Amino acid sequence: MHIRPKPWARPELEASGFFQANPPEHRGQWQNIFKKKQPLHIELGCGKGTFVADLGSQNPQINYLAIDLIDAVLGVAKRNIESVYNRFEQPLDNIQLMSWDVERIDNILSPEDDVERIYINFCNPCPKRRNHKKRLTHSKQLKKYAELLASNGEIYFKTDNDGLFQDSIRYFEASDFKIKTLIWDLHASDYPGNIETEHEKMYASQGIKIKFLIAEL
Repeated sequence: MHIRPKPWARPELEASGFFQANPPEHRGQWQNIFKKKQPLHIELGCGKGTFVADLGSQNPQINYLAIDLIDAVLGVAKRNIESVYNRFEQPLDNIQLMSWDVERIDNILSPEDDVERIYINFCNPCPKRRNHKKRLTHSKQLKKYAELLASNGEIYFKTDNDGLFQDSIRYFEASDFKIKTLIWDLHASDYPGNIETEHEKMYASQGIKIKFLIAEL
């Protein structure tokens, strides 16, 4: 997907008060960044930020790190998050944005950060076999997440892609995770409290089934 440059994005992010320009310097100390020490959850590949905006505003008792790679996308996420919090007149003190390559997540987080949950929503399926190791749910990545997660930490994973979902089930089962929720058609299920992402709405409107699982360490 081509994303047009947004010259305003980086200056706005750095002026926002909830963007971290140098994530590695906070490794092992992320709780010190937030106003209150609370459970820490992470979204990998937050995109335009609509999911974490709704999630954070509905759960002020949880701190969120939202990670994406491209400043132009994070600039849009910053504005979307501010819009949701302003609408509900809430203090924006439980979300932090950052630009980082998720494949190197172990460079910015450590076991001391005590991450309780990771969200992975509609990541790149990398369909070619030679690219499978780049999948955010690949066993190589799961090993890194396992080292960062707290005891009984969880991964919430959603996708539209059947092949990625099937392979991911295998990745989780071969790693240090137990799948405790497995749903092949989320919108036809009775799963409570689902927050839809932009991609989820788009795919669902096309009649594509949304796959969802929760894996516990």
